[in-house]
Amino acid sequence: MLQAYAGGRLFGTAFGPGVPRVVALHGWARTHADFTGVLGGLDADTGAIAVDLPGFGATPPPPEVWGGRQYAEAIVPLLADLPEPPVLLCHSFGGRVGVHLAAGWPDHVRALVLTGVPLLRLGGGRKPALRYRVGRALHRRGILGDEAMERLRQRYGSTDYKRAQGIMRAVHVVAVNETYEDQLAATRCPVELVWADNDTEAPLPVAERAATMLGDQATLTVLPGAGHMTPLTAPDALRAAIERQLAGQ
Repeated sequence: MLQAYAGGRLFGTAFGPGVPRVVALHGWARTHADFTGVLGGLDADTGAIAVDLPGFGATPPPPEVWGGRQYAEAIVPLLADLPEPPVLLCHSFGGRVGVHLAAGWPDHVRALVLTGVPLLRLGGGRKPALRYRVGRALHRRGILGDEAMERLRQRYGSTDYKRAQGIMRAVHVVAVNETYEDQLAATRCPVELVWADNDTEAPLPVAERAATMLGDQATLTVLPGAGHMTPLTAPDALRAAIERQLAGQ
C-alpha cells in the first residue's frame, strides 16, 4: 500500500512491522516496486521503506530541472524523520542520489549498499552522432525548428532519453553528465558495492574504480553472470549486504 512521506512530497511503500532501518532508492524510470523481493525478505523486526523518486511512480516530477544534489535534498526530510540513520539501498539512478546523501548529510546515513550505479565515467566516452550535434547547434541558433529537433532526438537519443517526457528529459540530461568523484571522496560511512559482472549500463570497472577510491570503507561483491537489474535478479545478494551493514560488519 502506498504511503506518503516527507510531508506528502514523496510516496512509497513500507516493508515489515519494525522500525524502518533501510531506505531504498530505485533506478531511472523504475519505481519502489523493484525492491519487493529484497526488502520483503528482511527479518520481521527490520522495517524498510522504498520510495518513488520525484518524477517516477506516484511521486510528482520536480518543479524544475534537478541534479543529484536536489534529489538528495528531497529525501533528507524522510531520513530526518527516522529514529536512526538507515542503510541506503540504491540502484542505478538512486545511487546518484545516495552518494550525495552520504557526502552531504552523513548524520542521516548509516551505510550505503550500491548496485549498478554509474558513479564514474571511464575513458573518453562516446560523442553523439555528428548529425545530431549539428542539428542541436542549429536548433540553439533558431535555425532548426522544434519538430525537426525532436525527430533527431528520437533517432539518436538513448532509450531512456526518448521515453522521458517534459522536465524529466532535462533531468535525464543533467544526470548522465554528472560524475561523483567529489561525493565519493567525502563519504565516510561503510559502502558495499554489489555489482553484476555483465552490467552494460554501469560496467564492473566503475565499481572497481570506486572501491579503490573509497579504500578500506568499501567492500565489492561481484555477481557472476548477472545484468543491470540486480534488485530483480539478485535480491538475496542485496539483502545479505543490507544485513551485514545492519549487523555492523
